[in-house]
Amino acid sequence: MLTTIMRLVFVLYAEERGMLPQDASWVQHYGVGALYEQLSADRARYPDTMEQRYGAWARLLALTRILHDGARHGAMRIPARAGELFDPDRYPFLEGRPWGARRVMGERLASVPRISDGCVLGVLERLLVLDGERLSYRALDVEQIGSVYEAMMGFEVRPALGTSVALVPKSKGKGAPAHPVCDLDALLRQRGADRVKWLKEHCDVELPAAQATLLKQATGVAELLEALQKRRSPFTPQEVRRGGLVLHPTEERRRSGSHYTPRELTEPIVATTLRPIFEAFGGAPTPEQILALKVCDPAMGSGAFLVGACRYLGDKLVEAWQRQGHMPPMPPDEDPQLYARRLVAQQCLYGVDRNAYAVQLAKLSLWLVTLAREHPFTFLDHALRHGDSLVGLTYQQITTFHWAPGGSAQRHLWASVVEDCLVQADGRRDQIEAMADSDDTNEKQVLLREADAQLDLVRRVGDAVLTAFFGAEKDKARESLRSTLEMRAANALGRRDVEALTRLSDDFRAHGIVPFHWEVEFPEVVRRATPGFDAFVGNPPFAGKNTLINGNPPLYLPWLQELHEGAHGNADLVAHFFRRVYGLLREGGTFGLIATNTIAQGDTRATGLRWLREHRCTLYEARRRYRWPGAAAVVVSVVHGVRGAYGGPYRIDGKESSLITAFLFHAGSDADPAPLPENAGKSFIGSYVLGMGFTFDDDNPDATPIAEMHRLIAENPRNQEVIFPYIGGEEVNDSPTHAHRRYVINFGDLTEAEARAGWPELMQIVEAKVRPSRLNDNRASYRKNWWLFAERRNEMQRALRGYSNVLFTAQTSNAQAMAFLDAGQVFSHTSVLFAIDQQSGFAVLQSRVHQLWALFLGPTMKSDFRYTPSDCFETFPFPVDWQESPALESAGRAYHDYRSELMVNRDQGLTDTYNRFHDPEDQSAETQRLRDLHAALDRAALETYGWTDINPVAEFIPEFDEDEIEPGTRAKRKYRLRWPDEVRDEVLAKLLELNRERATGRNL
Repeated sequence: MLTTIMRLVFVLYAEERGMLPQDASWVQHYGVGALYEQLSADRARYPDTMEQRYGAWARLLALTRILHDGARHGAMRIPARAGELFDPDRYPFLEGRPWGARRVMGERLASVPRISDGCVLGVLERLLVLDGERLSYRALDVEQIGSVYEAMMGFEVRPALGTSVALVPKSKGKGAPAHPVCDLDALLRQRGADRVKWLKEHCDVELPAAQATLLKQATGVAELLEALQKRRSPFTPQEVRRGGLVLHPTEERRRSGSHYTPRELTEPIVATTLRPIFEAFGGAPTPEQILALKVCDPAMGSGAFLVGACRYLGDKLVEAWQRQGHMPPMPPDEDPQLYARRLVAQQCLYGVDRNAYAVQLAKLSLWLVTLAREHPFTFLDHALRHGDSLVGLTYQQITTFHWAPGGSAQRHLWASVVEDCLVQADGRRDQIEAMADSDDTNEKQVLLREADAQLDLVRRVGDAVLTAFFGAEKDKARESLRSTLEMRAANALGRRDVEALTRLSDDFRAHGIVPFHWEVEFPEVVRRATPGFDAFVGNPPFAGKNTLINGNPPLYLPWLQELHEGAHGNADLVAHFFRRVYGLLREGGTFGLIATNTIAQGDTRATGLRWLREHRCTLYEARRRYRWPGAAAVVVSVVHGVRGAYGGPYRIDGKESSLITAFLFHAGSDADPAPLPENAGKSFIGSYVLGMGFTFDDDNPDATPIAEMHRLIAENPRNQEVIFPYIGGEEVNDSPTHAHRRYVINFGDLTEAEARAGWPELMQIVEAKVRPSRLNDNRASYRKNWWLFAERRNEMQRALRGYSNVLFTAQTSNAQAMAFLDAGQVFSHTSVLFAIDQQSGFAVLQSRVHQLWALFLGPTMKSDFRYTPSDCFETFPFPVDWQESPALESAGRAYHDYRSELMVNRDQGLTDTYNRFHDPEDQSAETQRLRDLHAALDRAALETYGWTDINPVAEFIPEFDEDEIEPGTRAKRKYRLRWPDEVRDEVLAKLLELNRERATGRNL
């Protein structure tokens, strides 16, 4: 199906660009645009018979053969385009021939599929008409045509196994998400309680509570449809009955969405990436220097970046010819620009993609941008390849038969066989490159087959090594499997038996991974005088940990961590592409990649940009938050770097900078902020009780009623000594006065005997309600000391001794609110406590200076911010002498006192107060007063740091886009009253630099 669409779109483009004959006989009998007009006229005259006539499909088959083989008729000449796109033997069933059958020139096709003229007209109409207007393919860019193909990638035609409808999924990718097809009969067969989970797992669809209830209660398909009504996709307005054909997104498509990159993004990225390369040429490169460049896209999709590179380098090549004062001989049907592009495409451009269809799309895109009236398709088979860019081995790893970085110490005797294969293949590929000006496609194909025949032996050895890694989870089992395969591979290599080597990795390939051994596939790149690519450009896929694991075969993540030393399991997939391309660059080579906007954050930064910076990478340009052009509601980063030193200029978001760090800031360190000694021992997580049987709580059935606590104290007042108010983040954030509603039995560090002797009634409660579950706990200390809190936080108790009040924040909360609480309570593990009782400390930690630091460094739990003392507090550089600042003391007191009064007057806790604080629709005088006091708090903090040049004004900035609101819901768009991104970045850069200065100063 995809190939048929590709053929039609190519012809429509070529027709409107004048690349096909224009005489009447061709247009009338072979033109696709004319065919559409003829079929439209037929439908107007004979609407009832369009499904009973079959001439159009046969005409398209004849056109396919002519474009592939070429033809002459009088003065009209059609060159043989060759290539896979129009090859009749690629999909012989389209002509009614058996799979694998080879055509015979002049044969009569007796079993052409009966595809009706009505069907062909329907396809052409969707390709040529949009909103009632005829499309002009002449006006379309190659990238726009590529987007049509790419929108179809990752789909397959399947028969519906039951009554089916398409649904709108929850997840969103770069571009419109695919709409999975739901088998309603299969859904109905699930138990009512399991249907919500089934729908999530199979279709990535979540329902609001009311619709989820309807789904559980449904007894038939009609009731299921009612529950799913708000999730129905417009692509299936009517249900598809069993046996009908549906276009179903594959797992890869469903998880990743479309990755089409528009021209307005690709062209500046290509130009910026190649800027240092051309600067190194002195601004006036020779044609030979340009044609020696090697530029690659490691996840090329439909080839948008390669098209951009082809245009850019083609223009540079024409300029070089003009500087020399003469043009090279070129065919009469080509202008200098087109001729230059054809040379560049065959000699300079490389691409890899794990989707085989993407490879074909990229070829087509480059064919279109290099299309000449009288020439075959540009030969690209040697440079655009199918495989997984992240799964493959080096020459050293293959010849030592080990996946360890650098291979093992022992190089095998058969390494000479591998070397000979690579030398032979390199020679054939050099011949292909030398024939860039030749139209002899057949000779190029012969040379490529000969090169691949040599490389197949080496590929299969590498695949066998990977089979050992992916064949076992434990190192010992892997090593055993590796040794076995090593012996079998040596025997096969001695006989040069490719088939035997292939059988060694059958199980590995069954997982769906197509390895790509870069040094094997492109030997001319890694074996030249300056080994490696000159540049990488692209838009590699993004995937968080769960998507990465679920969307790939088992052990894919452990492989990435083996491939890239120090990589974190939580890092986004895109960080591994940064690592991969950097390792394949020559010294002085550059990259320009699109990345998730978390590329400079957390584990993704540590795995990617930080590692690169620590290994001599110079980042020279970055766009930190770039909104995707068009309809896609997504923000990305664009990062450019050089392998080695580069003198600049450096730019962040278009502004000159003296440095770009791994955080994409203009100052500070590349490393994680260091814990500062002055902050040690001042922040703590509350006690981990582990057992609600310790508590007195009227709302928890596992606890003891509070009335019973009062009875026990009345009978034995000594019980009061080990019963304390118990409070956590929920109570503090919900209560206007931060009042506790629970109590807890706390035996501190008493022995079991001491607790039994002193408080037998309370020990009886704990023994009955806590001990049974504790005895089943995995941790021996929790089982042994079942009458004590699991984590008693003794260090916290010592630090807070003597404090009457303590500063508190909830560990998981988007309010980011600090509050003073009575220190004589037991704080739950959802609490974060600070050994600070001064209003100046409250002012600093409540200010946006600290809030943005904590948000930047703290993890998230689901969609909620999570405050972790080690990340957020211990690293935070307080202003000098903050304890002695009258301005901070005054601003903190004014803010805290007013907020306390406001909450009591409104009978609202911190959560509701800050929901109103961040709501732009709340313009009440009381809320505005709190906002003004917060601004004063911020000014006092900034002035104490000495940053008087920063005068920010907080703005209401949306937390998510309108497009991200789930269909069928009435979710209110959320805002946050915060500093603009430019101010945020400036303050964070200053804080990071301050942290670095203090940390290094302490270590001197």
